[in-house]
Amino acid sequence: MALSRVSVLGLRAGCRGSLFRRPSLLPHHTSRHAGGPAGVPSAGKDSALYALLVGATTLGAGLYVFRTIRGDRERYNDRISSLSTIIQPDIEVSQAEEREAGSKGETGGLAEVETLSLPVFPSHVPFLLIGGGTASFAAARSIRAKDPGARVLIVSDETDPPYMRPPLSKELWFSDDPNVSQTLRFKQWNGKERSIFFQPPSFYVAPHELMSAENGGVSVLTGRKVVQLDVRENKAKLDDGTFITYDKCLIATGGTPRNLAAIERAGEEVIKRTTLFRRVSDFRSLDQLSSSVGSITIIGGGFLGSELACALGRRGRQTGLEVIQMFPESGNMGKVLPEYLSHWTTEKVRREGVNVLSDAVVKSVGYQDGKLHIQLKDGRKVQTDHIVAAVGLEPNTELAKSAGLELDGDFGGYRVNAELQARNNVWVAGDAACFYDIRLGRRRVEHHDHAVVSGRLAGENMAGAAKPYWHQSMFWSDLGPEVGYEAIGIVDSSLPTVGVFAKATEKDTPKRAAEESGTGIRSESDVQEVTQQEPLPLSPSPSTPAPAQQGENYGKGVVFYLRDNVVVGIVLWNVFNRMPIARKIIKDGEEHADLNEVAKLFNIHEE
Repeated sequence: MALSRVSVLGLRAGCRGSLFRRPSLLPHHTSRHAGGPAGVPSAGKDSALYALLVGATTLGAGLYVFRTIRGDRERYNDRISSLSTIIQPDIEVSQAEEREAGSKGETGGLAEVETLSLPVFPSHVPFLLIGGGTASFAAARSIRAKDPGARVLIVSDETDPPYMRPPLSKELWFSDDPNVSQTLRFKQWNGKERSIFFQPPSFYVAPHELMSAENGGVSVLTGRKVVQLDVRENKAKLDDGTFITYDKCLIATGGTPRNLAAIERAGEEVIKRTTLFRRVSDFRSLDQLSSSVGSITIIGGGFLGSELACALGRRGRQTGLEVIQMFPESGNMGKVLPEYLSHWTTEKVRREGVNVLSDAVVKSVGYQDGKLHIQLKDGRKVQTDHIVAAVGLEPNTELAKSAGLELDGDFGGYRVNAELQARNNVWVAGDAACFYDIRLGRRRVEHHDHAVVSGRLAGENMAGAAKPYWHQSMFWSDLGPEVGYEAIGIVDSSLPTVGVFAKATEKDTPKRAAEESGTGIRSESDVQEVTQQEPLPLSPSPSTPAPAQQGENYGKGVVFYLRDNVVVGIVLWNVFNRMPIARKIIKDGEEHADLNEVAKLFNIHEE
């Protein structure tokens, strides 16, 4: 305390002053002084020396007190500033209290200041989850299911609590609510309304109350990032220099959207007019831009790029927004779908009002006269107001170096064992995990269903379950409410494929599938279904009609992806709620003489 230091310092100064007044303790110096006889001590000399020493002491004490009080005040202000950046409704210091505390700091009342500087999070937690996405939330939920009194802290560099990412490029864009970017509530294809957030704020415990909460709970420390991980000491360092120790730790850091080199080297004007779509803030920004600019160009023909192109294209038909999509492949989702289905999908996107440019490789991007100028390698030029780069994801693995964790050279991400463990007391789930699939080899998957199931399993194992990760995760993509597909395994257009198609009916749409299943997040219902059902028999019904011949109208169907004549991937095109069958086919790993017979299992010819 500053007051204590001042009092002690004053006491010491007083003691020194009394010592200087005792002649017996000071040596007598003889000197010849003007106006005094030789050998006689000079009173003027002693007085000057005494005044000099007392003055120096007083000056030093004053400087010490000034610097101490100023340092305490600066530390207090820094602490208040750090508190204000963390969203915690239960810890709010009003401006009046701040001014009062600052005033007390200036006058030395630092005891009251220190009581306001409460810790905003515990220094030790039993379960530390790094990353605030789907995998972390799934892990927290499963930890609490196995241990109802568990105390879990999620550290997220986002300002929002955990939320679902799929609606950001799907249902939110089809909302009729003009305030959807603020409410973040949407209607699923089945008409039911929900929020993108997994739980409301009341579900979470304030971080500073986590360790004292009677029944434990889940806390989210937002706006903070773990920058170093010491796996020997079970200690994590945050970006503000503070530390948290843990018993068990999960790395679920997800990934960062890639950018094009042509954009990165184009300069500030281009970069600030480019969106790397990933977070809620990106949706809000793009939603606002779609109403204020004349044209948006999406670079990328994968799931995200195609979904955004359809969503913005449909909006553009109502508002006059010009939407352009370009990609280096010959058709939409060309790396996933066989060529004929990719070209059909491209025409579907064009019918949504999108100007699709295939075989488009970006050479350079510039900014001139208020427009972005995109130069393609084949000489084509495009002018636009804004760019959305949807060219893939780079797993966040910055903690590997400090933690000494192994990264996979082929697929990226942290290499983990069958139980999703990277080191003792450290697990990895979601986009950042590179795991070994007993059927398909080592893989890294960037989809919602994988995040849900791997996060859930990692949480169970952190709580002592010791289960292997054998789940074949699925993913899905919707080009609006009428066309969608679900996929599982390795779906790579470079592999040989066999497709069996039939005429679609009114019920063969994502909208009707959501109405029948009761949920819009199909992987969640699929996960529950798989865990509750017994293995399905792999034998077609003898009454099932023979498959129709493949034609240009790909209303609904099944596409099998083969490696060494074994099915390693399946796409269900406008066929829904059949994923357990596809999962069993891949799990069995058998060769099939006639895949038309296997396609009968999916009942695609039912009217």
